[in-house]
Amino acid sequence: MPMLLEQYLPLAIFIVLSAVISGALLVAPFLLAFKAPDPEKLSAYECGFNPFNDSRMKFDVRFYLVSLLFIVFDLEVAFLFPWAVAFKEAGAFGFWSMMVFLGVLTVGFIYEWRKGALEWD
Repeated sequence: MPMLLEQYLPLAIFIVLSAVISGALLVAPFLLAFKAPDPEKLSAYECGFNPFNDSRMKFDVRFYLVSLLFIVFDLEVAFLFPWAVAFKEAGAFGFWSMMVFLGVLTVGFIYEWRKGALEWD
């Protein structure tokens, strides 16, 4: 048992120390912050201008479509990095698997382009 305690003591100290520091950083603003709210500080702020409409207005669905497309093609790049690192070990099967993957993504990209999902009016 003492051997196990010696092995995990640095980890336990690290966890306790990080909990103390993070707790102090969470509590410090409530204790040290200057509290003098006025209407100017409590008002909504949008790029230096007063808000024009209600903040709960509806967004165009194309905004969500473009953001989803960005996520999909961003994840494509995330798959390319490990493949490029392990390119030699992947061999011919790994190469052609990635070509099929990129082909499917290219077909999807062309489909979205033809449907006009990437156009912003």
